[in-house]
Amino acid sequence: MKTIVEVMSREYKADISRYEKSFLEKSVEKRLIALNIKSLSSFSELLARDENEAGVFLNSLSISYSEFFRNSLTFALLEQLVLPGLIEEKQANSEIRIWSAACAAGQEPYSIAMLLDDLIRRKEEKSRFRIFGTDVSEKELERARKGVYCLSDVQNIRTGLVMKYFIQKGENYTISDKIKGHVDFSFHDLLDNNYISPASSIFGDFDLVCCSNLLFYYNPDIRQQILNRLYLSLSPGGYLVTGEAERDIVQRHKFIPVAAPSAVFRKRR
Repeated sequence: MKTIVEVMSREYKADISRYEKSFLEKSVEKRLIALNIKSLSSFSELLARDENEAGVFLNSLSISYSEFFRNSLTFALLEQLVLPGLIEEKQANSEIRIWSAACAAGQEPYSIAMLLDDLIRRKEEKSRFRIFGTDVSEKELERARKGVYCLSDVQNIRTGLVMKYFIQKGENYTISDKIKGHVDFSFHDLLDNNYISPASSIFGDFDLVCCSNLLFYYNPDIRQQILNRLYLSLSPGGYLVTGEAERDIVQRHKFIPVAAPSAVFRKRR
């Protein structure tokens, strides 16, 4: 494994040591099975001479997957507590600012946008909001900007929200322009030392940051780097949402749990 890490760094300037050890080992094992290669040394030799395989291997380490309303407990807490609180706090004086990091094909930011718009309508408020969705996959970002999904993609969404915020054409469901207008998608690498938050957001200062099911793919040092940047990007009292499996990782940081066993946390004011 050490040789594989060295080969990727030397030949392709790719630092794969940042990934969590077991995840990296499983990813290598999958490539060994796919290629019918018996040893790690043979795989490292192949990587050194085959740029295409190195590219396939690197892509296998980039996990781009999401769902609408992926975690029911988290989204229930967002709908019933977090988002209504932000609406009441902001009202018409300033906009609610949200960042969905590693947003894949846009399901997470669109889910939050639908909830916010629906809550604002029902409360007859004049609140404004802007959501920034970022990812390192341009392919996924392009899917997100188009906002076109199949029937299986929207099955987790309440029927009322589907009818209100999607346009159905055959087997495809397209996010309405109203919701698209609240979400900006852009490339952003959470490990880029030049930026704490997305460049498109200008100054960060987010009321809510979602970074779900990403931290556990990285080693402890990288996890802390990411959490530090997310912490700095939040306004005082702002919320952080992660995956439930990452709850213990975040609790060791400076965030305050909002309601166990959810993975919703808050920055100290």
